[in-house]
Amino acid sequence: MIIEFKQEILVMSKRVFASILLLGSFYLPLTAIAQAQPYPNRPVKVIVAFTAGGTTDILTRMVSQKLTERVKQSFVVENKPGGGGNIGTEFVAKSVPDGYTLIMDSVGPIAVNQTLYKKLNINPLTDLMPIVQIADVPNVLVINEALPIKNFEEFISYAKLNPGKLNYSSTGIGTSSHLSGYMLSKRLGIEATHVPYKGADALNDLMAGRVQFMFATIPSVIQHIHSGKLRAIAVTSLKRSRSLPNIPTVAESGFPGFEAGSWFGLFAPKDTPTEVIVFINKNVNEILPSLEAQFIREGADPVGGSSIKFSQFIQKEYEKWKVIVRDSGAVAE
Repeated sequence: MIIEFKQEILVMSKRVFASILLLGSFYLPLTAIAQAQPYPNRPVKVIVAFTAGGTTDILTRMVSQKLTERVKQSFVVENKPGGGGNIGTEFVAKSVPDGYTLIMDSVGPIAVNQTLYKKLNINPLTDLMPIVQIADVPNVLVINEALPIKNFEEFISYAKLNPGKLNYSSTGIGTSSHLSGYMLSKRLGIEATHVPYKGADALNDLMAGRVQFMFATIPSVIQHIHSGKLRAIAVTSLKRSRSLPNIPTVAESGFPGFEAGSWFGLFAPKDTPTEVIVFINKNVNEILPSLEAQFIREGADPVGGSSIKFSQFIQKEYEKWKVIVRDSGAVAE
Protein backbone atom coordinates (compact mmCIF):
# COMPACT_ATOMS: atom_id res chain seq x y z
CA MET A 1 0.00 0.00 0.00
CA ILE A 2 2.79 2.46 0.94
CA ILE A 3 4.75 1.53 -2.21
CA GLU A 4 1.69 2.13 -4.41
CA PHE A 5 1.09 5.52 -2.70
CA LYS A 6 4.71 6.57 -3.35
CA GLN A 7 4.43 5.54 -6.97
CA GLU A 8 1.29 7.65 -7.38
CA ILE A 9 3.08 10.66 -5.89
CA LEU A 10 5.99 10.13 -8.27
CA VAL A 11 3.66 9.94 -11.26
CA MET A 12 1.85 13.11 -10.12
CA SER A 13 5.16 14.93 -9.61
CA LYS A 14 6.25 14.04 -13.13
CA ARG A 15 2.94 15.33 -14.48
CA VAL A 16 3.27 18.62 -12.56
CA PHE A 17 6.85 19.04 -13.74
CA ALA A 18 5.78 18.35 -17.31
CA SER A 19 3.00 20.90 -16.97
CA ILE A 20 5.47 23.51 -15.69
CA LEU A 21 7.76 22.84 -18.62
CA LEU A 22 4.82 23.13 -21.00
CA LEU A 23 3.70 26.43 -19.47
CA GLY A 24 7.25 27.67 -19.55
CA SER A 25 7.61 26.80 -23.21
CA PHE A 26 4.37 28.72 -23.85
CA TYR A 27 5.24 31.86 -21.90
CA LEU A 28 8.90 32.17 -22.82
CA PRO A 29 8.21 33.00 -26.48
CA LEU A 30 5.62 35.57 -25.38
CA THR A 31 8.19 37.21 -23.13
CA ALA A 32 10.73 37.20 -25.91
CA ILE A 33 8.18 38.73 -28.29
CA ALA A 34 7.32 41.46 -25.75
CA GLN A 35 10.99 42.27 -25.29
CA ALA A 36 11.54 42.34 -29.04
CA GLN A 37 8.76 44.85 -29.65
CA PRO A 38 10.11 48.26 -30.67
CA TYR A 39 10.20 51.20 -28.28
CA PRO A 40 7.87 52.17 -26.70
CA ASN A 41 6.06 48.99 -25.76
CA ARG A 42 4.61 50.41 -22.53
CA PRO A 43 3.61 53.87 -21.21
CA VAL A 44 6.29 56.56 -21.12
CA LYS A 45 6.42 58.91 -18.13
CA VAL A 46 7.12 62.58 -18.93
CA ILE A 47 8.11 64.55 -15.83
CA VAL A 48 7.38 68.25 -15.39
CA ALA A 49 9.53 69.81 -12.67
CA PHE A 50 6.98 72.55 -12.01
CA THR A 51 3.36 72.81 -10.93
CA ALA A 52 0.42 72.03 -13.19
CA GLY A 53 -0.94 74.88 -15.25
CA GLY A 54 2.36 76.66 -15.86
CA THR A 55 4.09 77.14 -19.19
CA THR A 56 6.18 73.96 -18.92
CA ASP A 57 3.13 71.92 -17.99
CA ILE A 58 0.98 73.34 -20.81
CA LEU A 59 3.57 72.67 -23.51
CA THR A 60 4.34 69.20 -22.14
CA ARG A 61 0.72 68.13 -22.27
CA MET A 62 0.34 69.36 -25.85
CA VAL A 63 3.40 67.43 -27.02
CA SER A 64 2.60 64.31 -24.96
CA GLN A 65 -0.93 64.10 -26.37
CA LYS A 66 0.37 64.29 -29.94
CA LEU A 67 3.04 61.68 -29.26
CA THR A 68 0.43 59.39 -27.72
CA GLU A 69 -1.72 59.69 -30.83
CA ARG A 70 1.20 59.22 -33.17
CA VAL A 71 3.03 56.22 -31.69
CA LYS A 72 -0.06 54.53 -30.20
CA GLN A 73 1.45 54.38 -26.73
CA SER A 74 0.70 56.59 -23.75
CA PHE A 75 3.00 59.48 -22.83
CA VAL A 76 1.85 60.25 -19.30
CA VAL A 77 2.63 63.65 -17.73
CA GLU A 78 3.60 63.70 -14.05
CA ASN A 79 4.36 66.87 -12.07
CA LYS A 80 7.25 66.84 -9.58
CA PRO A 81 7.67 70.49 -8.56
CA GLY A 82 10.04 71.99 -6.02
CA GLY A 83 13.54 73.38 -5.60
CA GLY A 84 13.36 75.64 -8.63
CA GLY A 85 12.90 72.59 -10.82
CA ASN A 86 15.77 70.68 -9.22
CA ILE A 87 13.64 67.94 -7.64
CA GLY A 88 12.03 66.74 -10.85
CA THR A 89 15.26 67.14 -12.80
CA GLU A 90 17.23 65.06 -10.31
CA PHE A 91 14.50 62.40 -10.28
CA VAL A 92 14.84 61.89 -14.02
CA ALA A 93 18.63 62.08 -14.04
CA LYS A 94 18.70 59.19 -11.53
CA SER A 95 16.03 57.14 -13.31
CA VAL A 96 16.69 53.98 -15.29
CA PRO A 97 18.00 55.06 -18.72
CA ASP A 98 15.57 52.97 -20.75
CA GLY A 99 13.55 55.75 -22.41
CA TYR A 100 10.50 55.30 -20.21
CA THR A 101 11.21 58.28 -17.95
CA LEU A 102 11.74 61.62 -19.71
CA ILE A 103 11.52 65.24 -18.64
CA MET A 104 10.37 68.44 -20.28
CA ASP A 105 12.83 70.88 -18.78
CA SER A 106 13.68 74.53 -19.20
CA VAL A 107 16.39 77.16 -18.97
CA GLY A 108 16.33 77.40 -15.16
CA PRO A 109 17.08 73.81 -14.07
CA ILE A 110 19.36 73.15 -17.04
CA ALA A 111 21.36 76.34 -17.63
CA VAL A 112 20.94 78.57 -14.56
CA ASN A 113 20.69 76.52 -11.39
CA GLN A 114 24.24 75.17 -11.44
CA THR A 115 25.48 78.70 -10.84
CA LEU A 116 22.55 79.86 -8.74
CA TYR A 117 22.63 77.02 -6.18
CA LYS A 118 25.64 76.36 -3.99
CA LYS A 119 25.35 72.62 -4.51
CA LEU A 120 23.30 70.33 -6.73
CA ASN A 121 23.14 66.56 -6.47
CA ILE A 122 23.48 66.20 -10.23
CA ASN A 123 25.01 68.02 -13.18
CA PRO A 124 22.19 68.57 -15.70
CA LEU A 125 24.71 69.11 -18.51
CA THR A 126 26.20 65.64 -18.11
CA ASP A 127 23.55 63.59 -16.29
CA LEU A 128 20.83 64.28 -18.85
CA MET A 129 20.77 63.73 -22.60
CA PRO A 130 19.18 66.50 -24.70
CA ILE A 131 16.65 65.04 -27.13
CA VAL A 132 14.99 67.96 -28.87
CA GLN A 133 14.19 71.62 -28.23
CA ILE A 134 10.45 72.10 -28.19
CA ALA A 135 9.97 75.85 -28.03
CA ASP A 136 11.34 79.29 -27.37
CA VAL A 137 9.25 81.41 -25.03
CA PRO A 138 10.40 85.03 -24.85
CA ASN A 139 9.78 87.07 -21.77
CA VAL A 140 7.58 90.11 -22.20
CA LEU A 141 7.95 93.33 -20.25
CA VAL A 142 4.50 94.08 -18.85
CA ILE A 143 3.46 97.03 -16.72
CA ASN A 144 0.50 97.93 -14.58
CA GLU A 145 -2.11 99.62 -16.75
CA ALA A 146 -2.32 102.59 -14.35
CA LEU A 147 1.21 103.74 -15.22
CA PRO A 148 1.35 106.67 -17.68
CA ILE A 149 3.48 104.63 -20.09
CA LYS A 150 2.49 103.57 -23.59
CA ASN A 151 5.72 102.23 -25.06
CA PHE A 152 9.30 101.26 -24.28
CA GLU A 153 10.72 104.74 -24.87
CA GLU A 154 8.28 106.20 -22.35
CA PHE A 155 9.22 103.44 -19.91
CA ILE A 156 12.88 104.48 -20.06
CA SER A 157 12.01 108.15 -19.56
CA TYR A 158 9.69 107.39 -16.65
CA ALA A 159 12.27 105.18 -14.96
CA LYS A 160 14.99 107.81 -15.24
CA LEU A 161 12.70 110.57 -13.96
CA ASN A 162 11.68 108.40 -11.00
CA PRO A 163 14.89 106.78 -9.74
CA GLY A 164 14.34 104.19 -7.06
CA LYS A 165 10.56 104.40 -7.30
CA LEU A 166 10.04 101.43 -9.59
CA ASN A 167 9.64 97.91 -8.20
CA TYR A 168 9.61 94.81 -10.37
CA SER A 169 8.29 91.41 -9.37
CA SER A 170 9.60 88.00 -10.34
CA THR A 171 8.71 84.40 -9.74
CA GLY A 172 11.79 83.94 -7.56
CA ILE A 173 15.47 84.75 -7.13
CA GLY A 174 17.53 83.58 -10.08
CA THR A 175 14.57 82.88 -12.33
CA SER A 176 14.47 84.10 -15.90
CA SER A 177 11.94 86.67 -14.74
CA HIS A 178 14.34 88.07 -12.13
CA LEU A 179 17.47 87.98 -14.28
CA SER A 180 15.70 89.66 -17.21
CA GLY A 181 14.75 92.53 -14.91
CA TYR A 182 18.30 92.74 -13.61
CA MET A 183 19.73 92.77 -17.14
CA LEU A 184 17.36 95.51 -18.25
CA SER A 185 18.01 97.72 -15.23
CA LYS A 186 21.76 97.43 -15.72
CA ARG A 187 21.57 97.98 -19.47
CA LEU A 188 19.30 101.04 -19.15
CA GLY A 189 21.17 102.43 -16.18
CA ILE A 190 18.02 102.75 -14.07
CA GLU A 191 17.31 102.09 -10.40
CA ALA A 192 14.61 99.49 -9.77
CA THR A 193 13.98 97.27 -6.78
CA HIS A 194 13.54 93.53 -7.25
CA VAL A 195 10.67 91.95 -5.31
CA PRO A 196 10.78 88.12 -5.53
CA TYR A 197 7.65 86.04 -5.14
CA LYS A 198 6.72 82.40 -5.29
CA GLY A 199 4.58 81.63 -8.30
CA ALA A 200 1.45 83.52 -9.29
CA ASP A 201 1.64 86.15 -6.54
CA ALA A 202 4.19 88.03 -8.62
CA LEU A 203 1.60 88.56 -11.34
CA ASN A 204 -1.24 89.22 -8.92
CA ASP A 205 0.65 92.02 -7.19
CA LEU A 206 1.56 93.55 -10.53
CA MET A 207 -2.09 93.72 -11.57
CA ALA A 208 -2.99 95.08 -8.14
CA GLY A 209 -0.44 97.88 -8.56
CA ARG A 210 1.82 96.86 -5.66
CA VAL A 211 4.71 96.58 -8.12
CA GLN A 212 5.09 98.45 -11.38
CA PHE A 213 6.57 96.06 -13.92
CA MET A 214 7.58 92.48 -14.52
CA PHE A 215 9.20 90.23 -17.09
CA ALA A 216 6.92 87.26 -17.56
CA THR A 217 6.74 84.37 -20.00
CA ILE A 218 4.26 85.24 -22.73
CA PRO A 219 1.99 82.21 -22.06
CA SER A 220 1.52 83.28 -18.43
CA VAL A 221 0.27 86.79 -19.31
CA ILE A 222 -0.99 86.74 -22.88
CA GLN A 223 -4.67 86.62 -21.84
CA HIS A 224 -4.18 89.57 -19.48
CA ILE A 225 -2.51 91.52 -22.29
CA HIS A 226 -5.38 90.83 -24.68
CA SER A 227 -7.94 91.76 -22.02
CA GLY A 228 -6.16 95.05 -21.25
CA LYS A 229 -5.34 94.23 -17.63
CA LEU A 230 -1.64 94.48 -18.42
CA ARG A 231 0.24 96.54 -20.99
CA ALA A 232 3.02 94.85 -22.97
CA ILE A 233 5.79 97.18 -24.07
CA ALA A 234 8.71 94.97 -25.16
CA VAL A 235 9.77 91.35 -25.63
CA THR A 236 13.19 89.90 -24.85
CA SER A 237 13.81 87.82 -27.98
CA LEU A 238 16.07 89.11 -30.75
CA LYS A 239 13.18 88.79 -33.19
CA ARG A 240 9.58 89.73 -32.51
CA SER A 241 7.40 86.99 -31.11
CA ARG A 242 4.81 85.58 -33.47
CA SER A 243 2.44 85.58 -30.50
CA LEU A 244 2.76 89.35 -30.03
CA PRO A 245 3.90 90.62 -33.44
CA ASN A 246 3.04 94.25 -32.69
CA ILE A 247 5.24 94.43 -29.60
CA PRO A 248 8.84 95.53 -30.34
CA THR A 249 11.90 93.81 -28.95
CA VAL A 250 14.23 95.42 -26.46
CA ALA A 251 17.00 94.88 -29.01
CA GLU A 252 15.27 96.85 -31.76
CA SER A 253 14.40 99.60 -29.29
CA GLY A 254 17.99 100.78 -29.05
CA PHE A 255 19.65 97.97 -27.09
CA PRO A 256 21.07 95.54 -29.67
CA GLY A 257 21.97 92.08 -28.46
CA PHE A 258 19.58 92.13 -25.51
CA GLU A 259 18.15 88.64 -25.28
CA ALA A 260 16.64 86.79 -22.36
CA GLY A 261 13.81 84.38 -21.89
CA SER A 262 12.82 80.79 -21.51
CA TRP A 263 13.12 77.72 -23.67
CA PHE A 264 11.83 74.18 -23.27
CA GLY A 265 12.99 70.77 -24.42
CA LEU A 266 12.85 67.04 -23.82
CA PHE A 267 15.63 65.23 -21.98
CA ALA A 268 16.40 61.63 -20.99
CA PRO A 269 18.79 60.18 -18.38
CA LYS A 270 22.37 59.76 -19.60
CA ASP A 271 23.13 56.38 -21.20
CA THR A 272 19.64 56.16 -22.68
CA PRO A 273 19.98 54.10 -25.91
CA THR A 274 20.75 56.18 -28.98
CA GLU A 275 17.89 54.59 -30.90
CA VAL A 276 15.43 55.89 -28.29
CA ILE A 277 16.82 59.43 -28.56
CA VAL A 278 16.59 59.25 -32.36
CA PHE A 279 13.05 57.86 -32.22
CA ILE A 280 11.72 60.61 -29.95
CA ASN A 281 13.57 63.35 -31.80
CA LYS A 282 12.16 62.21 -35.13
CA ASN A 283 8.59 61.96 -33.89
CA VAL A 284 8.65 65.29 -32.07
CA ASN A 285 9.98 67.05 -35.16
CA GLU A 286 7.17 65.49 -37.17
CA ILE A 287 4.39 66.55 -34.77
CA LEU A 288 5.58 70.12 -34.12
CA PRO A 289 4.08 71.55 -37.34
CA SER A 290 0.64 70.38 -36.23
CA LEU A 291 1.13 72.22 -32.92
CA GLU A 292 2.46 75.46 -34.39
CA ALA A 293 -0.78 77.46 -34.38
CA GLN A 294 -1.64 76.26 -30.87
CA PHE A 295 1.85 77.08 -29.59
CA ILE A 296 1.71 80.59 -31.01
CA ARG A 297 -1.70 81.23 -29.46
CA GLU A 298 -0.20 80.24 -26.12
CA GLY A 299 2.84 82.49 -26.57
CA ALA A 300 5.49 79.96 -27.62
CA ASP A 301 7.50 79.63 -30.82
CA PRO A 302 8.07 75.98 -31.83
CA VAL A 303 11.70 75.06 -32.57
CA GLY A 304 12.58 71.41 -33.24
CA GLY A 305 15.87 70.34 -34.79
CA SER A 306 18.52 67.76 -33.97
CA SER A 307 19.66 66.64 -30.53
CA ILE A 308 23.19 67.81 -31.38
CA LYS A 309 21.96 71.30 -32.20
CA PHE A 310 20.01 71.38 -28.94
CA SER A 311 23.05 70.24 -26.97
CA GLN A 312 25.19 73.00 -28.47
CA PHE A 313 22.51 75.58 -27.71
CA ILE A 314 22.33 74.44 -24.07
CA GLN A 315 26.08 74.84 -23.61
CA LYS A 316 25.92 78.42 -24.90
CA GLU A 317 22.98 79.17 -22.62
CA TYR A 318 24.85 77.82 -19.62
CA GLU A 319 27.88 80.02 -20.36
CA LYS A 320 25.69 83.10 -20.86
CA TRP A 321 23.60 82.71 -17.70
CA LYS A 322 26.63 81.79 -15.57
CA VAL A 323 28.05 85.26 -16.16
CA ILE A 324 24.71 87.00 -15.55
CA VAL A 325 23.96 85.10 -12.32
CA ARG A 326 27.41 85.78 -10.89
CA ASP A 327 27.25 89.43 -11.89
CA SER A 328 23.84 89.85 -10.28
CA GLY A 329 24.98 88.23 -7.03
CA ALA A 330 21.85 86.08 -6.98
CA VAL A 331 21.96 83.06 -4.68
CA ALA A 332 19.07 80.65 -4.26
CA GLU A 333 17.50 80.66 -0.82
